Formats: sequence, structure tokens, C-alpha cells
Amino acid sequence: MRRASVTSWRRDRLVDAGFALPLALRLAHDPRYDLHALIELAERGCPPEVALRILAPMEEGTAA
Repeated sequence: MRRASVTSWRRDRLVDAGFALPLALRLAHDPRYDLHALIELAERGCPPEVALRILAPMEEGTAA
């Protein structure tokens, strides 16, 4: 599958789950975000912006 196809697929799944198009586009291009986890949180009632913050990748050099 071409990269553009994967990105489009990810975007469409996020929009279907209730993510606004601009946010869905940004997340679709960033493979560090777990698409399935984002969608699962949204389906459980978590606002997309909060799901994004919960699953945000850690900055390099940041200890857990």
C-alpha cells in the first residue's frame, strides 16, 4: 500500500471516529500516534483533543 493511501485511510478512520479534519490530517501523517488507541478513546467518550494529549509521544530525552 502506498504511503499516501495509508495516510488517507488513517485520516478517514479518525474523521469517522469524530476527529475534526485538521486534527485528523495532522495525526494521519504522524506514525508515532497509535491510531487504534486514539479511536478507542474517542469511542469511549474522550474528546479527541484529550485523546491526543493522553497518547502524545514523549519528547526525546524525556525520562518516564
